[in-house]
Amino acid sequence: MDTTSTTTTTSTAAAITIDHHTETNPAHTLLSNRVALRQQVLDITAKTLKTELFGLDTLIDRLIDSVRAWYLLPEVIDRPVIVCLWGLTGTGKTQLVRRLAQLLGFYDRFLEVQMDGFSNSTHGATRDSIASMLANSSVLEGAPGILLLDEFQRFRTRDRKGNDVAVKRYQDVWALLSDGRLSPPMDALDRIELEQAYHQYETMQAQVDKANDEADEDGDAADRPRKKPKQKSPFHLSAFDARDLQHALKLSEPITQIMRWTPEQVQERLEHFRNDPSRWGTDHSKLLILVTGNLDEMYQGVAKRVQDCDTDADVFHRFTERLSTIDVKEALAERFRPEQVARLGNQHLVFPSLNRHAYERLVADACSKQVEAVRGALDLNIALTPAVLSTLYQNAVFPVQGTRPVFSTVHAVLGPSLGSAAVWAMQQLALAGMANQRSQCALQLDMSGDGKQLVMRLQRDSGASVIAERCIALHLEIDKLRQRAQPDFRALLAVHEAGHGLVYALLNRCAPTDVRINVASFEGGYASYAPRVAESRRMARDEICVTLAGRAAELWVFGEDAVTTGAEEDLSSATRHAARYHRHWAMGDRLSRTDVTHDVEQHVNTDVERSNPAIEATLQAELARAQQLLEDARKPFERLVQALLDNGFVDAKQFAAVTGLDLPARNDALEPWSAAWQRFAANDRRAA
Repeated sequence: MDTTSTTTTTSTAAAITIDHHTETNPAHTLLSNRVALRQQVLDITAKTLKTELFGLDTLIDRLIDSVRAWYLLPEVIDRPVIVCLWGLTGTGKTQLVRRLAQLLGFYDRFLEVQMDGFSNSTHGATRDSIASMLANSSVLEGAPGILLLDEFQRFRTRDRKGNDVAVKRYQDVWALLSDGRLSPPMDALDRIELEQAYHQYETMQAQVDKANDEADEDGDAADRPRKKPKQKSPFHLSAFDARDLQHALKLSEPITQIMRWTPEQVQERLEHFRNDPSRWGTDHSKLLILVTGNLDEMYQGVAKRVQDCDTDADVFHRFTERLSTIDVKEALAERFRPEQVARLGNQHLVFPSLNRHAYERLVADACSKQVEAVRGALDLNIALTPAVLSTLYQNAVFPVQGTRPVFSTVHAVLGPSLGSAAVWAMQQLALAGMANQRSQCALQLDMSGDGKQLVMRLQRDSGASVIAERCIALHLEIDKLRQRAQPDFRALLAVHEAGHGLVYALLNRCAPTDVRINVASFEGGYASYAPRVAESRRMARDEICVTLAGRAAELWVFGEDAVTTGAEEDLSSATRHAARYHRHWAMGDRLSRTDVTHDVEQHVNTDVERSNPAIEATLQAELARAQQLLEDARKPFERLVQALLDNGFVDAKQFAAVTGLDLPARNDALEPWSAAWQRFAANDRRAA
């Protein structure tokens, strides 16, 4: 990322947004000029956001389009513009909103509310009401402003069983989301009026009591020393009552001045307010309301895989980028009532998990900032090789956890090493008598051949000669967890996972997404495949065959007595699939769906015993088919196993080259149903 150009772009946007505060003056500019100027601000804002937030270009464009009308022509907006941003943690939702407010010149009219209710800076009564928080902010009534409702998923009004949950805080948010107009706080006015009446009664009673006491004491007043009169407070209202009055009556006077008002003055203000209905209620119809949150239900278990640092980021990205508004509404319905889901509107922007390229840019950018800091302090050129960046990526990226683990790892691993390397380089330059020639030298940081040490290489800037070189150990916990040092265990994993991956490729004529035995998140390996939206009878049997291919490979290579317990999950999955094949999908001999139930009123077929032999026969047949496929492809199998032993993984890009197979099909290809329909229709026309 070009830091200079980014800074220039940001400052240009800031300069333009400063101008827009005065552009509404009719004497200064026409409406068309104002719209053109604001359009320029939007364009620069989009470009700036794309340079600062990696992997979000499409979402940034959609967000800018969503706020365009609100920003260009706020006069035509008669209800809040609501845009919801949903995504996994650490994908940049909150940062995007805050930066948008800054670049559009609205940071002085921006309110951020944490919807969990426990992390706001406000206290007391204002903490339970968004209207009060808006009143205390710089967002003016009836004027454009930006409201961020963050962590909205925690504001659930239904529990996991679908029952309503009593929520006391922020009850006015639903009215705000509806039309931006809030009802007047008449209850607060009634309370203040009652308190004022009570204070007037107390004052009058005190005057009567004082007059009576003075009458009784007139006879002996001369015998007593004269008492000093008591001091009276200049305030007639408490600070809290004055604040409530200020908000309710929309007063511009400061709270300390309102506290001095007498009961008669307060009553006069109340009467004037009640007699003017045009002042009732609060109008925030010109707000831009940005709702952000994490909807884990939408990601079908992906969000819970927080420990997964092995699956390629592109796999999660491809899955999450398919999510749509329909998925959002389905997830929202588990937390909120239907009418509340409706008030959130239809502008739902779903953040996919970051892809590999975005994470690589993120790692490189985080490293660049640390390197630049050291370079600026010591006037020493420092360069990181691709091997260092790759090592940091492998140890920093947990795909479903976003950016925070990346920053943490780069800081923990590169920070101390960079400091040690810089000190060592300065010492070596001093020993070589080149302390004054730092600008002509460069420090290169590389990885050793075994990937366990950081190589510090001090050389002349031209790279012609190496002045000094040294290695230091790196603490890379994730890399250590991925090592499968025991050769027997590595061989077992390689054979088992190669069986899965190769049979999948042979049956589908496409490469699996990933085959891996160097895994940190659990003891084992895996082969992953792209999901399909539908399955035919043939595809269902193929899936059972692929699931059993790991056991088939073990039988073929190790023999019957050396097969392992590692196929337990495979056998469970294959059995479930075969049971559904016969009992639910009617792909065997029986047409009726077979279920297990104790309710006689359901009227279902519960004869599960008859399908058990068919399930076992299917499993045996597919296991034999998997073993035959492997035996017929012995050379590709051996090459795949050896690649796994050597490198620990084979991804989709490498699979065809490693195995030597021709794999032309798409990984999401289905049964050729469209072609079959065309043939069917063509035959019907010929018959006619």
